[in-house]
Amino acid sequence: MVDLIQFTESKIEKNPVFLLGNEAIARGAVEAGIEFASSYPGTPSSEVGETLSHVADKLGIKFLYSVNEKVALESAFAASISGMRSLVFMKHVGLNVASDPFISIVYTGTAGGLVIMTADDPSMFSSQNEQDNRHYADLAHIPMIEPSNPQEAKDFVKAAFELSEKYHIPVLFRTTTRVSHMRGPVNVGEIPKIKGTRRVFERDPKRFVSLPVNAIGLKKMLMEKLGEIAVESDMSFMNNVQSNMVSEIGAITSGSGYNSLMDAVTSHSIEIDVLKIGFTNPLPQRMIAEFLRKHDKVVIVEELDPYMEEKIRAIAQINGIRTRIYGKLDGYFPMVYELNPDAVLQSLARILNMPGYIQGKSPKTGWDLPPRPPVLCPGCPHRGTYYVVKRSVRMSNIKNPIYASDIGCYSLGTYDPFDEADTLISMGSSIGVANGFSMVTDQKVIAFIGDSTFYHSGIPPLINAVHNNLDMLVIIMDNGTTAMTGQQPNPGNELDYNGKPVTGIPIEDVVRGIGVSNVSLMDPYNLKESFATINRSLHQTGVSVIISRRECAIIRDRKLRKNGEIEIYTVNQDKCGKCMNCVENFSCPALFIENGEIQINPSICDGCGVCAETLVCPFNAIEVKK
Repeated sequence: MVDLIQFTESKIEKNPVFLLGNEAIARGAVEAGIEFASSYPGTPSSEVGETLSHVADKLGIKFLYSVNEKVALESAFAASISGMRSLVFMKHVGLNVASDPFISIVYTGTAGGLVIMTADDPSMFSSQNEQDNRHYADLAHIPMIEPSNPQEAKDFVKAAFELSEKYHIPVLFRTTTRVSHMRGPVNVGEIPKIKGTRRVFERDPKRFVSLPVNAIGLKKMLMEKLGEIAVESDMSFMNNVQSNMVSEIGAITSGSGYNSLMDAVTSHSIEIDVLKIGFTNPLPQRMIAEFLRKHDKVVIVEELDPYMEEKIRAIAQINGIRTRIYGKLDGYFPMVYELNPDAVLQSLARILNMPGYIQGKSPKTGWDLPPRPPVLCPGCPHRGTYYVVKRSVRMSNIKNPIYASDIGCYSLGTYDPFDEADTLISMGSSIGVANGFSMVTDQKVIAFIGDSTFYHSGIPPLINAVHNNLDMLVIIMDNGTTAMTGQQPNPGNELDYNGKPVTGIPIEDVVRGIGVSNVSLMDPYNLKESFATINRSLHQTGVSVIISRRECAIIRDRKLRKNGEIEIYTVNQDKCGKCMNCVENFSCPALFIENGEIQINPSICDGCGVCAETLVCPFNAIEVKK
């Protein structure tokens, strides 16, 4: 992770700097003089928080990992209307959680600049959907900016703060996975010295109290403000034409779609004029109309929905422009997944009648690669939990159990050999859907949820279950961190992101406070006791909660390896009964079969020792390597 502090001297020794897109966003926010930043971690936005958390205290920035995205936005809004430049960032589905205050604060407006970053995930590399959050700009009537590379990410976020303060309105800053996670050279600027002092909020109830009587007037003011911003968009440096207007065909593009387009046209010497848009709401209508008039054909290259295309077709119709427009709506570009140069080239080949470049399927590589589903890490405590739950359910002769899963590392329990996920929708949904299953079926309902996800949105559905006297088993898998997005802290921790003491909120106290009487704790590294705990809870009625607590293996391994304390295990072939239970049912990636013998890869084994327990190896053949 790049340390932004190294660039605080008046003379910058190394420029440009090779930065990740998210690091560049953090850098831009620091150069813009932010004093407050908040987030709930979520890929592909996580590195913004990782970068800022390392420098926040040194720079005097108030930084907050919030319990969820709604709280993160509300906190940043409070800082903004107190006069601080504030940044809040999240992945695309996080904006769904924050959407309630998001819509309203665009009405009320801001004081200090407020930038809201949303990181979309085309092709769903780490998400349950690939929604196009550009639609939120229309829904909320909020200005939106989209970079296409790390340099723009840094420069555009600074411009976003200027725009926000000029019009006293939050700005939506939208990236995608490729933009957030690409690396590139970035010319950095100076980091200003911020006040770093506490502020005094000046009351203005007619603005900040969203009663209907106030909101009516605020909506009218918002639309007038957006009209002024539309003029700004037409003059913005973030929109530019890249050509000499020598081609009869043009392309209008933005964000990551621009990169795919340019890779395609430059590698195949295709002459095309390009209008690149970085200020995507309001669109620069005058600039677009002028570009359309100068070309017989215009291609719209954008990822996910035809967001710009619909608006550009409307601009053409309103202005009586007869340019032939090609895009997603007429089937020339795909409606799903992220773009790449090959996909763009195939679309251009159809439009430009280049039959030699049109391909039906991707060429075969000649390699027959096996499927590689994601797996839980070696030593992951969730493996022990899933293993004993499945065994206990089977031995208890429970027919057709329903497994409601959730968002986090433990969602990998859906894969073989565990197969313990029947539903997975959104953060906190495991307990929510368990409510419904409990009311409409006689099947045993088991909900899995992680500690960070429980704090995020698992508490309300648990309250609902207790209040309505429902019957379910909730297993909270507490590994002491927000693991899947990079081991960020959560409210259960007693240390913050910088190692400073904070007040930890024990899950068991929350659960008992809600009114759950059947609460158990177990260590998933102790399979025998865990099996007994799960078996007992499966036969209880009402709401039962098991907290399966063991530190994340990555954090544990980091500590042990630093101190040279990891013990590596091996298989004693003289004792091994070749039952294959450890490989087929426990399924740690360190275990493998070679020449008919079960082996343990010493470079992967982290010495947790769970595979050596009798419930996994009844022959006691797995031993510490001497």
